[in-house]
Amino acid sequence: MVSEENVYDAIKTVIDPEVGFDIYSLGLIYGVRVEDDHAHVTMTLSTRGCPLHEMMKQWTKEAVERIDGISSCDVEIVWEPAWNITMASDEVKKALGAI
Repeated sequence: MVSEENVYDAIKTVIDPEVGFDIYSLGLIYGVRVEDDHAHVTMTLSTRGCPLHEMMKQWTKEAVERIDGISSCDVEIVWEPAWNITMASDEVKKALGAI
């Protein structure tokens, strides 16, 4: 059975090309739920005007659907809570000069 941790590991392979960090470390992932062979990912983007909106959503979906035991994944983009740099990992904050 696929665990939420398996899904998070797959998500960590998705890199935001604008900053070069994975979307999990950026704090863009708000939640993961696995039900049988289906995964649901709740995430946000750093801005509503992100030009990569659809691509980030698709890359996340594709990364999760590559997991053995997952046949489908839907990705929900939410705007609350609004993303800010404090949601990123310490490594990302340090690299971006936020700490």
